[in-house]
Amino acid sequence: MGSGCLKVTKYFLFLFNLLFFILGAVILGFGIWILVDKNSFISVLQSSLYSLKVGAYILIGVGTVTMLMGFLGCIGAVNEIRCLLGLYFTCLLLILIAQITAGLLIYFQQNLLKTEMSRIIGDLIQNYNPHDDKNKTLETAWDYVQSQLSCCGWTGPESWKNNTFLQDRNQTAYPCSCSSDSADSMQEVGFCFLGTASNTTTVDDWPVTNQGCKEGVQNWLQENLGIILGVCAGVAVIELLGMVLSICLCKNIHTEDYTKVPKY
Repeated sequence: MGSGCLKVTKYFLFLFNLLFFILGAVILGFGIWILVDKNSFISVLQSSLYSLKVGAYILIGVGTVTMLMGFLGCIGAVNEIRCLLGLYFTCLLLILIAQITAGLLIYFQQNLLKTEMSRIIGDLIQNYNPHDDKNKTLETAWDYVQSQLSCCGWTGPESWKNNTFLQDRNQTAYPCSCSSDSADSMQEVGFCFLGTASNTTTVDDWPVTNQGCKEGVQNWLQENLGIILGVCAGVAVIELLGMVLSICLCKNIHTEDYTKVPKY
């Protein structure tokens, strides 16, 4: 019975570590995606929000370590190496503590993230200039967001009142990516000009959508954050199972037969 339990525990631990390795690769992929993505709103944030870059590097680090732990766990389970299983348990415990800490920090700093996000977008809209290549990547990403979400500005089209380029032209131009006209929206980047120019032109005269991007962007972030947190929760469950199985296997190895442990 003891030998049968040992084999079952060993193979279950190997299976969980294989899944653990795969989930670690998924976390690593999320971190890399945050750093390299250039076609969505995340590129706007990661270029200006330092904490998001740090979070991406943390995800990459956690994913890499998780994959390594899964690999070591597989080796320890198959070869029944007791000291390796003990190291594996300790590393899993430290990773689990780090994940819980990171989750609590994200939860309690939601308001700070929203405030910082509003500031970043406000500065981007104010300094938006299609003739300046300095922030072209960020501006293209923001145009993409407005076009895909069918929105304009952060709280609405009035957010563009602060844009220095439009102020110099008395609001006779408007962002093409905001346009409600399908012909203009196909351009997606830069500014489109009104057919009639007047010193009394206002934002209300623009043929643009009236919905702001704030709600849409926040929903987008919450949806993606939910996926990331869901993956992390799945990893945490696998970690707990791995810790329990590693302890059981260590005890079985200790009580069964030390001759099974390879000598190195």
